[in-house]
Amino acid sequence: MRLHNSPEPPMSRRTLLLAALSGMALAGCAGLAGLDAPRVMLAGVESLPGEGLEVRLAVKLRVQNPNDQPIDFDGVALDLTVRGMALASGVSDARGTVPRFGETVITVPVTVSAFALARQAYSLATGDRSKIDFAASGKLAGTGFGSVRFSSRGEFDLPAALAAPAAPASRP
Repeated sequence: MRLHNSPEPPMSRRTLLLAALSGMALAGCAGLAGLDAPRVMLAGVESLPGEGLEVRLAVKLRVQNPNDQPIDFDGVALDLTVRGMALASGVSDARGTVPRFGETVITVPVTVSAFALARQAYSLATGDRSKIDFAASGKLAGTGFGSVRFSSRGEFDLPAALAAPAAPASRP
């Protein structure tokens, strides 16, 4: 029986490259882990052309970055919920940077289906109309190894004329 007493083979280039990329990925994730979530507020809504049974809207989001480093993004996803029910969703391939301790406005086209509108109308007609709660959630897709998620909630009061129950129709 013969034993070979040779040194271990040197690491291949592929192994070294894989180790280096893994280290960079972990460092990138660690950098993102310390970020505070951006603050997102509805800045505006404009009508867009739609198809058949859908409504299309351009939703403008004001994104504030409370961090001491900029947030680079390459794509945005957005979901809007009203009264606890999905209302609209959309995506955009917008690319940019939210500066450190700064803000930017991002436009995301969203689609509202006729069925979502019907559910909302029924809910408004049969439920409490004094306050309407809403939520926006989504993510800014990162240009590196991750995305930054956001969510925002709120409620608004309907004007008294809209919040009051409809008066029954009178018959002559």
